[in-house]
Order: sequence, then structure tokens, then C-alpha cells
Amino acid sequence: MARGPVAPPSGTVGVIANPMSGRDVRRLAARARRDSPEEKQNQIARAVVGAAAAGAQRFLLVPDCFRISRGAVESLNVGARFDFLDVGPLETKPSDTLRTAAAMRAAGADALLVLGGDGTSRIVATAWPDAPMVPMSTGTNNVFPVMQEATVAGLAAGLVATGAVPLALAATQAKVVRAVFADGATDVAVVDAVVLADDDVGNLLPFEPGRLRALVLARVVTQAVGLSLLGGVLGPDGFADDLGAEAGCAAEGTPGARPLLAAVSPGLFRRAHVTAARRLALGEVAVVEGPGVVAFDGDRTRALAPGERCELRVERSGPFVIDAARALRVAGAKGVFEDRHFHDGLERATGLACC
Repeated sequence: MARGPVAPPSGTVGVIANPMSGRDVRRLAARARRDSPEEKQNQIARAVVGAAAAGAQRFLLVPDCFRISRGAVESLNVGARFDFLDVGPLETKPSDTLRTAAAMRAAGADALLVLGGDGTSRIVATAWPDAPMVPMSTGTNNVFPVMQEATVAGLAAGLVATGAVPLALAATQAKVVRAVFADGATDVAVVDAVVLADDDVGNLLPFEPGRLRALVLARVVTQAVGLSLLGGVLGPDGFADDLGAEAGCAAEGTPGARPLLAAVSPGLFRRAHVTAARRLALGEVAVVEGPGVVAFDGDRTRALAPGERCELRVERSGPFVIDAARALRVAGAKGVFEDRHFHDGLERATGLACC
């Protein structure tokens, strides 16, 4: 799906860092790493320097309770402007990210650097459905964001934000799972939407696979941790493939169910019991029915009453995900970095000559 009319690139990069990613209760139930505020701060600093080296002149940030964003840039001297947006009271809730993404869109961000997990990217996609973004993994279960060096992620965002590399050459529009409830309400997942039996809205613990009843995937990633790999009974599909997947699951002991050992969270294995699985064409509707709780990218957001239906479909209508490798290949072919100068204030502190 093509993007609508957009303003010419202005060299503006938005930085969205979820201060709570990598810190939730799942660390008590699994073996996920804990990302400290200091590590996020260092990642942001490296990404901002990378984007500035690519020519970005303006960065949009939002204050946070741990001073992650402000601490990351307050000592940087890279010839760029740092604008901190007022998005209202911060509560370390998803609504903070929702307001931040909307504010950065309104402020003219040409590209986003998004630090968080699948859930963080989902909230950004809710506020800005076709956002141009580099998702950087700092969460628990990560299929949508990837582990990559922050400097390189920043370079890619900066190249797109300045127009040195056109978005069309650097990015692919992501598939998402779009949900429509019987009352007309909608929601979205960037990786998976599931129905869980005997669960609660707002529960933050890892899923018990025995409670899974239905699963719709935007992507099947067999090397991932989380529910995306359960679709692996069908074989993997790529980010660019125009396919999704649907699977039915049941409680242990259900006749005909196929037991499948799965890493449901980092360092945590459980057995799921798959009753059926099939590919979904883009736009094809999969209907799920209550009772149960619907979770989007791990966030249990809505309860379905007995007999209440919800339509799920996989669409290519999500964010434009910037591929750093692609962006840098295009930049190299165009000679973007030839005879280029960049002045970093770090040279004064280290005594080393810069460029």
C-alpha cells in the first residue's frame, strides 16, 4: 500500500524509547535480560550520533521518568537541534507512547527510531499506521524489532530523514493483523493476535500455551521467541511475503491436537497443542469467538463474551520498516559518504581528531 502525500524530507528524526521495555514482570517468570535505563541511554546516544552523521539536523524527543532521552543527548555536540515535545503527564503506560508517536507525526518527523519490544511498535503503529521507522529491540519478545547496532540504526534513519536515501528504496511496509469487533471497535497487532481461555485483561505474565485457543500471525518466524514460531508447523514466511497464518490450539489431552514444544519467552519452554493450521491470504478473514481474552502482541486488551465474534485479517497496511542494510547499500552506491565531514564534540574530550 502506497503512503499518502508527505512533505519533502526535512532531516527530522523522532526518538521513541519505552522506559519500561525490558523491565516488566516477565523477567520473574522467564529468563529475559533486563535492559537498564543506562543501556537505553547509551543506545539513544549512539543512534543520534549515527543519524547526525548521516545529515539529520533536528531530533524530536520526549522527557521520561528515568531521564533516558534527556540524559542521552544533553552532552552531545553534533551540530543538531534537540526538541523535547510536551505530550502531557507521563504515566509509564502505553498511552505515553501513543501520544508521543502522534506528537512526532504532527511535528514533522521524517523517520522514527523506536526502542522497545513488539508491544511498543504496536502502539506506535496504532497512532501512526504507516510510520517510517527503525524498530530497535529492547523488549522481551521481539519479532518486529530487531537486534542491531544503534549507530547503524541511526545512520539508516538519518539517511531516510534527509532524503539521501528515498524511503521507497530503504523500507518495506509491514504486515499487521487488523481486528474488528462486533461493536465496531478495532485494534491492531504487528506480529500476532491470540484468543486465550481462562485469562484476564491486563495480565502481564507470559502466556500459558494450554490456554491458547486461536492464533493469527502476520509473520511466521521460526527462529523467534514467542507465539510467532507456533505457525512454524506451516514453515516460515518472510517479511515481504504476502501471507499470514492462522492456527487453532487446545488444552493438553485434546484428541487430535499436535503437541509442539515452543520457547514462549526467553529461556522459557512450554508445550502448545495445535489442532489446525493454515495460510491466510492478505485480506482473508479469520473469525474467532468467545469466551476468552484477545491479546495483541502480548497485550491482553479485551474480553470476548461467550459467542461474541471478532474478525481478524492480515493486511499490508502497517509501518514502513527501514532496513538498515538496504539503506546503507543504497547510500554507498550513491556515494553519500564520499568526502563527507562530521564534527563530533567527543573529539575535545578524547583529544582524538575527528572527521
